[in-house]
Amino acid sequence: MNANSLRIALGLTCLLGTSLSLHAAEQPKQGGSLTWGVETEPSPFNPQLNGQSKAEVVLRSVWESLLARQPDGRFVPWLAERFEVSEDGKSYRFTLRRDVTFSTGEKLNANAVAENFRHTQDAAYCAGSSLCAMGNRIASIETPDEQTLVITLKQAYSPFLSFAASLEILSPGSWHSTQLKSGGKEIAGTGPFILESYEKGQQVTFVKNPNYNWAPATAKHQGPAYLDRITYRFLPESSVRTGALLSGQVDVIEGISGNDAGEFKENEDFSYQHALNTGTPYSLFLNVEYGATQDVKVRQALLQGLDIDPILTSVYRGERTRAWGITSPIDPLYNNDLEGKYGNQPDEANKLLDEAGWQTRDSQGFRSKNGERLSIEVIQAQATVRDQRDVLLQAIQAQARQRLGVELKLRYVDSGTYTEVRNTGKFGSIANSNTETDGIDIENHYRPVKAGGSINYSRVNSPEINTWLDQAANTADLTQRRQLYSELQRYALPQQALAVPLYEPEDQIAAARYVHGVGFRSFKQMPENAYDVWLSDH
Repeated sequence: MNANSLRIALGLTCLLGTSLSLHAAEQPKQGGSLTWGVETEPSPFNPQLNGQSKAEVVLRSVWESLLARQPDGRFVPWLAERFEVSEDGKSYRFTLRRDVTFSTGEKLNANAVAENFRHTQDAAYCAGSSLCAMGNRIASIETPDEQTLVITLKQAYSPFLSFAASLEILSPGSWHSTQLKSGGKEIAGTGPFILESYEKGQQVTFVKNPNYNWAPATAKHQGPAYLDRITYRFLPESSVRTGALLSGQVDVIEGISGNDAGEFKENEDFSYQHALNTGTPYSLFLNVEYGATQDVKVRQALLQGLDIDPILTSVYRGERTRAWGITSPIDPLYNNDLEGKYGNQPDEANKLLDEAGWQTRDSQGFRSKNGERLSIEVIQAQATVRDQRDVLLQAIQAQARQRLGVELKLRYVDSGTYTEVRNTGKFGSIANSNTETDGIDIENHYRPVKAGGSINYSRVNSPEINTWLDQAANTADLTQRRQLYSELQRYALPQQALAVPLYEPEDQIAAARYVHGVGFRSFKQMPENAYDVWLSDH
C-alpha cells in the first residue's frame, strides 16, 4: 500500500470510528439550531451556475439530483427511482419518484426535470460553462409520460451519466424568476432545507423542510432533517474559523489549515475528520499558446525543477497529500505510475532552460533572453483562494526564483477579470483544481477550448489527447478508460508538461462534541449538508 492509499485508509477509518462511537452513545434528537463556519460564500446561489466546489455544502441544503453515489462510485436512486442506459450508450432513461415536491409545492415530474436539461442547451443561460458543453451533446429530450425522462445524445459519451445524475434540479417556477441567475428564495429545490435569509458577505440561514421524505440510500435516516434551522457563516480566514469554533461562536467548521489541525485532533471537546476529494488536483496549468510557456522546455523545467514536497510540509505541516497525476488517487480512473517519477531535478531543469535560450541573468538573478526576463504570470481567482493557497503560491514563487531563475508573477483577480483573462488566453499559467468525476474533470481540462474544454487552462489542442479522450468517451469499460487516461497522463505531464500538479484537495471538518452526524458525502468525500446532523444536550 502506497503512502496515499494508507493516508486515505487511515482517514476513512478515523471518520467511521468517530461516527460509530458518537451514534452508539445516543439516539438522534429532533430540533435545535446549528451554526456552521464555512470558507466559501456561494456566488451565485444558483447551483447550476456556481462553479465553486467548496460551496456545495451550502447549496446541497436546498437542491438535489437524480442519483446519489455510494462510496465505491455506484449510482443509487434519489429523485429518480431507477435509470437505464441503452446498449449503444446514447440513450439515458430516468424513472422519477412520484412523491417528490419542491418547497414551493410544485410537483417533481418529467417535464420539470426536462426543463433543467433543456436549459443546458440555452447559451443565454449557461454560455461559457461546462453546463453548456454537456448540453451541446444532447440530441433530444423526451417525456413519454409524467414519470419518465429520456435523454438521447448525438453520440455515445460515457461521462454523461455522471453529469446527468448530479445536475441540481430547479423548480419549474425558477425559470420565470428574475432571480434565476443570481439565486434566491424563488429558485426553489426539493431539499431538506428552505432558504430563509441571506446576508451577503455575512451568512445564510435555512429552515427545515417539514415535507421532506425522499433522502437517498446514502443518507443515515429518512424523513425531515433533525435540525430546525442551520446558519452558515462566511468566514474565509482559516484562523478566524478556528477561533470561532474554539470560542463557541459556531458549532462546526470546515476547511482547517495544517497549522490549526492540532487544535482539534487530540482534543476531547471536538471531533475532527478529513478526506481527500475526487477530481483534478490543485495544479499550475501552463499555457502552450502564450509567452514563455509556449516552449515545452520551459514547461518541463518547471515540472522537473520544482521540489513540491518540502513546500507542502512547510505550508501545511504535513496535513496535505502531494499530487502526481491528472486526477485524484481516490478516483477509479487514477493511475499511480507517475508517483515519485519527476520533480526535484534542478540540474536537469536548468539545462533545459539553457537549451531554450534563457542563458543570461539580469541584475536580480532572473534568467533573460534578448533583454527580456523569463517571467510567467500566474492567475489565481479570488473566489478559489482557500486552504492557504496564497501562501503555497508564494513559496513556489520563491523556489522558482532561487532554483531556476524564473519569475512567477502572482495575480489575484475577481470573477469578471478571471473570465476575461481566460477568454483572451493571455496568461502564463492558471492555478486550478476541480472535483468532477468519471473523466469529466479530465475532459474539462484537456478538450480543446472550442470543443468543450471549459477549463482547459493549458489551452492544449493535441491530436493525441483528442484521440484518447474520444476513445475513452466511447466506452463504458472502466479498465479501458483507465488505460486511455493513463496514456493521456504520461503525454500531458512528463512529455508535454501541460501542468505542474501540487497537492490533492481535501476537506476537513471539526465540530463541538455535542454535534453528531457531520461527515462527508460518499464518493466525492466533500462535506455533506446538515440533513443527518443532530445535537445532544449541551
